[in-house]
Amino acid sequence: MLEAIARSPRYKWWVFGTIAIGIFFSVVDHGSVQIALPEIEANFGTDLPTVQWVVVGYALAISVLLLPVGKLADMLGRKRVYVAGLVVYLVSAIVSGFAVNMAMLITARVCQGIGSAMIQGIAMAMIISAFPSNERGKALGSNMSVVGSGAIAGPALGGLLVSALGWRWVFFVNVPIGIITILASVLILERGQPAAETARGEYSGFDWLGAVLSGGVLLLFLLVVSNGQRFGWTSYLVVGGAFLFVVLAVAFVWWELRVAVPMLQLRLFRRKLVAMGVAAGWLSFFGGSALRFMAPFYLQRLLGLSPREVGLLMIPAAICMIVVGPISGRLSDRFGWRGLTMSGMVLSAAASFTLASSLADDSPALLIIAMLMLQSTGIGLFNSPNNSSIFSAVEPSSYGVVAALTQLVRNSANVLGVALTTTVVVTVMGLRGAEPSLDAVSPQIADAFVAGLRVAFMMLGGCTTLGLVIAFLRGERSRPAPQLATRPAAGEALSD
Repeated sequence: MLEAIARSPRYKWWVFGTIAIGIFFSVVDHGSVQIALPEIEANFGTDLPTVQWVVVGYALAISVLLLPVGKLADMLGRKRVYVAGLVVYLVSAIVSGFAVNMAMLITARVCQGIGSAMIQGIAMAMIISAFPSNERGKALGSNMSVVGSGAIAGPALGGLLVSALGWRWVFFVNVPIGIITILASVLILERGQPAAETARGEYSGFDWLGAVLSGGVLLLFLLVVSNGQRFGWTSYLVVGGAFLFVVLAVAFVWWELRVAVPMLQLRLFRRKLVAMGVAAGWLSFFGGSALRFMAPFYLQRLLGLSPREVGLLMIPAAICMIVVGPISGRLSDRFGWRGLTMSGMVLSAAASFTLASSLADDSPALLIIAMLMLQSTGIGLFNSPNNSSIFSAVEPSSYGVVAALTQLVRNSANVLGVALTTTVVVTVMGLRGAEPSLDAVSPQIADAFVAGLRVAFMMLGGCTTLGLVIAFLRGERSRPAPQLATRPAAGEALSD
């Protein structure tokens, strides 16, 4: 039977289905655990800043390890690293469920984040490797639907498990699914040959210093950006962290341009489709993250809706992304990227500019939901074709690290978008005489909060418009990507 599956013309969908299960539950985990945080806080008698590390530690581990894991998969074989990630994720979930104190739970969650990085950083590369190049957009669009479905199911599943069985079951539920996914991955996925071998079959080695530097850069970036508002952007802690971030970033670039086998081949960014695709993708997620973050504050604090009602109202926007993503991916396979990515950016910018010009302290919830749906449709139109354009410009041996890079672009843009938008909103609130904090948002200071939102949405619309310009200038399809030399000479140019 396994041989028949491997020879089947639909083998690519067997691969997709196998990997989709792992992606789905790694995404579900984030939403379900967030729902369980109040119960965890009460169970261990701790406070909110401490219990938030159950989520923060998990997210940091993923972001810091995405690039090293992607490169390691290119070198050792993606199936090997992917299955190992599933095992780490599963064992860590079991330990999380049996945790007897917060230290044990947070440690287990960090380990679970390591496993999730091994899943998320490689999954996209494995999926597109199973599809022919003229169906790359279809594969990426289908993957986007899986991610969107997981985002919807996470809070719902978490609420059901916590209310019926207790918070520990948001971790235990991973056990049967994890076992099935591991078995399916071992049996169905092809082992493949490690990509990073020389022509003579010699193992090329792993860039450990590059991995350490990239991890330090990303960790500092996330900590500085996420804590800037809390400690003050001019505090010694934040300024010192930002300075160290710049130092490590410069060191990382210097090292990667000189090491024989770099973790991230920076010369890829000399290719127009890669550099502009990454830039446009970053601006798209930067412009879109803040609306999803701010909408619940407006709906709950100003309109008085319950968390349950807000959760239900957020579902239509996610459905738009689920539906539009695969359609856009398939269209990009036939008609190219530029028209779809530009259309997506136009819709996203329109949502931001509409809110910037028309939002009031008594705007109906329908306006917020409509703009969320418009923006999600734009992201759905944009994301799959944009990622397809990036992968079209690199050789298959780099798919792992490039897939990890696209995930890192999304994570970093979301974090910075939320942080800067929060800073803009609370600054405007302070200038208007209100307490400069989102915790203070209420109908009594609605004018100040809405004024801050309008300024922030104008900023985000401008950033999305810049992404639209980049999507236009990037152009359309080009000739196949050239192969990079294994040991590039210093200062060597990279042809496009």
